[in-house]
Amino acid sequence: MSGLSGAGDVSSAEPSTASDPESPEAPVARHLLPMTAARAPSGSLAVGGVDLVALAEDVGTPVFVYDEDHLRARCKEAVACFGGGAVAYGTKAFLCKAMAALAVEEGMLLDVSTGGELAVALAAGARGSSLVFHGNNKSVPELKAALAAGVGRIVVDSFDEIQRLAALSGAGLLASGVDALLRVTPGVAAHTHEYVMTGQEDSKFGFSLAEGAADRAVEALRSVPGVRLVGAHTHVGSQIFRVDVYARVVSLLAPFLRRHGLGECCVGGGLGVAYLNREHAPSMAEWANVVRTSCAVARMPEDVRVTAEPGRSIVATAAITLYRVGTIKSLPGVRTYVAVDGGMSDNPRPVLYGSGYEAFLPRAPDAERPWAVRVVGKHCESGDILVEDARLPADLEVGDVLATPVTGAYGWSMASNYNRVERPPVVFVRGGEARVVVRRETIEDLLRLDR
Repeated sequence: MSGLSGAGDVSSAEPSTASDPESPEAPVARHLLPMTAARAPSGSLAVGGVDLVALAEDVGTPVFVYDEDHLRARCKEAVACFGGGAVAYGTKAFLCKAMAALAVEEGMLLDVSTGGELAVALAAGARGSSLVFHGNNKSVPELKAALAAGVGRIVVDSFDEIQRLAALSGAGLLASGVDALLRVTPGVAAHTHEYVMTGQEDSKFGFSLAEGAADRAVEALRSVPGVRLVGAHTHVGSQIFRVDVYARVVSLLAPFLRRHGLGECCVGGGLGVAYLNREHAPSMAEWANVVRTSCAVARMPEDVRVTAEPGRSIVATAAITLYRVGTIKSLPGVRTYVAVDGGMSDNPRPVLYGSGYEAFLPRAPDAERPWAVRVVGKHCESGDILVEDARLPADLEVGDVLATPVTGAYGWSMASNYNRVERPPVVFVRGGEARVVVRRETIEDLLRLDR
């Protein structure tokens, strides 16, 4: 499978031809596929030794297919880069019991941010001490659940939360104590979509360094019996390609840590991944090296524990979503619409952020893709677009299995039941075997909560 330089123009409604391997019509790039992707004996694409076209026949579509070996390799890489016990998987990217258990097995902690994520992690067998509990608006029941589970860290995000912790302490619920990190807003704007920027001053997250709120929060939190303030946490955003932003973050956090004698510095997550053939993202090692070098330059005390929370970079490229083509509608002189049996309910990122994806046919993974089309879903919205500027083979037919790669993060985890569509299943593949780790929703599931 060769690389290509871009997604191409969608103005043409008719197939074209191209043989230049660097053209937009070239096959989907290898670096966008899971690590075990290879040709099956049938000629179709296989992941984890499982033929994707055959899998679609067996389990139906849409379906999220995760390469278990890829997931494990990325977890191992994160642990190797940041150290055992110093890196947590950001579960909001993708969480089910199987994923939580896998991350823990590979030596990662788990970053959870709601009572629901906490419950899934615990149900998967994770120890409370292996959990980092986030959230900008934690409720009292959520805080109680976290304390009862014995979470390893609570990341405190507001003065209101400090008051809630003080009330719980007064009620005797902090008798055994809890370690806390203070979420700090460093005033750094990452180069990413405004909806996934979190480190700038105008943010719903954390305590401002520049305005002095972080210093006041340290004093307030240290007055709460049972709360042990051990460090600071920050997160500047998501889908970050310029890792030099972390150098700026560390340079701002180091004086704060020294001033208050704090022994832990969490740089959060946010490392970007490539979604398009023309994109190439920094590696986990490059990110970790920037963080380590920046700590030395900023004179971070050597005994400060540096931690991280990658999410997207662990799971995104591990998965491919399979759909079935239902209609092909050509509008001469305008464009061609290819409608599949999923849509914005299983991948809302294109609608929310204008995110781009590639598309290809698993039956012919090395085929050139001369046909400029728009891949859309089945929902009653003109904005229900999965791939705005897609390229597909000229022999595309109704009934074909169509795939979008790099869908392991913020696809299934953000899925909805819009138009009362059942959410897709999640399948892990490894060693020629496929196992359904989350079953497909049914109509009965949709009706279960109705009275």
